[in-house]
Amino acid sequence: MNNRLIQLSLALAAGALFLSGCATVQPKCTSAGDNSAHHYLIGMKALEDNKIPVAQEKFERALYCDEEFSTAHSGLAIVLAERVKAQADQGFKNVEMERVAEELKKAKKYADRPDQFFDYYAAVIRTNTLTKPKNWLINAEDAYIEGAKLKVDERNLTYYLGTEALPYFMGVAWLEGNEFQKARDSFSTVLGAKREGKWHEKADKGWKRVDKIVRAMSGITVGDVGKLIAPKDSVSRADLAALIIDELKIEKLMAGRIPLSSQSAKKAEFTPADMTSHAFKEEVLTLMKWNVRGMEPKYDETTRAYLFKPNDPVSRGEMAFILEDVLIKLTANEKIATAYFGQDNSPFPDVKATSVYYNAVMNMTSRSIMEGELSGEFRVNAPVDGAEALLASRVLKQKINTY
Repeated sequence: MNNRLIQLSLALAAGALFLSGCATVQPKCTSAGDNSAHHYLIGMKALEDNKIPVAQEKFERALYCDEEFSTAHSGLAIVLAERVKAQADQGFKNVEMERVAEELKKAKKYADRPDQFFDYYAAVIRTNTLTKPKNWLINAEDAYIEGAKLKVDERNLTYYLGTEALPYFMGVAWLEGNEFQKARDSFSTVLGAKREGKWHEKADKGWKRVDKIVRAMSGITVGDVGKLIAPKDSVSRADLAALIIDELKIEKLMAGRIPLSSQSAKKAEFTPADMTSHAFKEEVLTLMKWNVRGMEPKYDETTRAYLFKPNDPVSRGEMAFILEDVLIKLTANEKIATAYFGQDNSPFPDVKATSVYYNAVMNMTSRSIMEGELSGEFRVNAPVDGAEALLASRVLKQKINTY
């Protein structure tokens, strides 16, 4: 009997000790600012500012505080997708893609409120847009459809603040997927949702950009080159060469302006070393053959050779210079080259009358081939985007046809 009492006492003591131990387990994060919700919000803001390491640190801290915090898993998935996008090594990409998928899986698993599911679907759209795996646009569209079904109390969307964030990011996805009309409609949805929401300004910029692309593509016979260039933030020298050849048909137009006996002897003096295996080699050599000003090879101090530098972005001033020369050559009007020489005052504060680009800028803007900004500047040093290049090519082609 005594032995049984002793055993029972030991069991009760062990149980009490166990319960006491459970009662003393403290949360990992206890201070006022050290909590999952706070770290998630700071992480999302860092992500918005492209501070990827800071964002990752914050999401990981949020998950240290609470490993089942769904929205932090969604945020971490976006961070990892940004790392995939920035990485060239395919092996690294594959590893990170698996981590993206795992974080999304956890975000969905631990979500138990509409606002958390909203973050999850937004993360699916954003990660697919960044990494572009197989069927990425379909996956993003599916997430958009499911996310739109949610009945979300916007007061619980601590970062996104409004449900119009979902059509905004879907608009970005459609823009990346070259579905320009869908992108424009999606940005319009955001603009119509609220007078001034968190995503209003971004959607307005997106709408203006994609509207310009739609207008450019609807007014020109766009081949594969045009479709490739249209969504680009900046146009390279090789891109512009391909656009001039494919869309303006400069080879055909120039050939019609010189005697047949002279055409066979006309060719580029040499092939720049950096163009020997380039996809747009023939287009570049054609422009070199016709001596288009601004598209000549450049001397490279490192290699001590003349290179075309196909990946260099084209500035708006350079494009005006190049298109002016195309206009001169195709109209045979040499007066265009000096039309604005000697002027004292420039209508553009960032293009002085003494600038090497001034005459070209004035020729392009006076003919509405290129446009200045509402602020009054021409943005002479800003890179030309794909839509601008297409629009300028379309108008230039129309002008040439009138001569």
